[in-house]
Amino acid sequence: MDRKKVDIVALNQMKSDGKKITMLTAYDYPSARLLDEAGIDTILVGDSAANVVLGYPDTLPVSMEEMLMLTKAVVRGAEHAFVIGDMPFMSYNITIPEAILNAGRFIKEAGAAAIKLEGGAHMISTLSAIVKAGIPSVGHLGLTPQTASMIGGYRVQGKEALSACNIIEDAMRLEDAGAIMLVLECVPDRVAGMVAQRLDIPVIGIGAGAECDGQVLVLHDMLGFKSAFTSKFVKSYASLSDSIRDAAAAYKKDVEDKTFPDLEHSFEIGDKEFAMLKSIAPHKI
Repeated sequence: MDRKKVDIVALNQMKSDGKKITMLTAYDYPSARLLDEAGIDTILVGDSAANVVLGYPDTLPVSMEEMLMLTKAVVRGAEHAFVIGDMPFMSYNITIPEAILNAGRFIKEAGAAAIKLEGGAHMISTLSAIVKAGIPSVGHLGLTPQTASMIGGYRVQGKEALSACNIIEDAMRLEDAGAIMLVLECVPDRVAGMVAQRLDIPVIGIGAGAECDGQVLVLHDMLGFKSAFTSKFVKSYASLSDSIRDAAAAYKKDVEDKTFPDLEHSFEIGDKEFAMLKSIAPHKI
């Protein structure tokens, strides 16, 4: 049976049926194509691209133009997966009209199925306006990396009853504002479970335990690209840093030892044509 394109209806049905939703990040065409072939349900073109693939120290410097370029590439590679474009810092924080315009660019120019933006109570009116403009929107609560400095850094959120209650309340308000999905990052498992139980929309966890409706990881973390810091919630399913480094070192050795390229990896010209070439080829004066 042919695999159908994943849409909002399908994601909601998965939640209703108790079927876990899979999400990974991707930032280019070949990665998106491979994730799509693996059957991943949703692909997030995360602003994590800033530090994962663009070399910035954190997520803050990445621009709209960079995010749109990456999202376009992912959309071209994702035939079935539901693609979400992550709105970068300051693309939705200044005015609501500017937020609507930038959100719309992810849909109209990049071809994303939805956008994601961070924030709770203070972002309700912005998300609501974006939704009213006809743009499917995903919320993000808990650890919000774009504003980590305002919440005490990169740390678990909702460990105290009052702060946990605020997360639950914000989640319900985001759903009421029209969010189609919610990402919970670095939230205690039982708190995340309460959010998932109270919302009709899918709740996707990253460092938020097994009671969420689905899970998301940064692709490079999942593939074992080693970095200076790895979060507790990361599970690596490969060790590509070692594989890539070893492959590059082997290539360097072959080139230096003059064993690559060999005849198998070269193209030939016939002896007769080569003899003619030597007789007619110009010489440097």
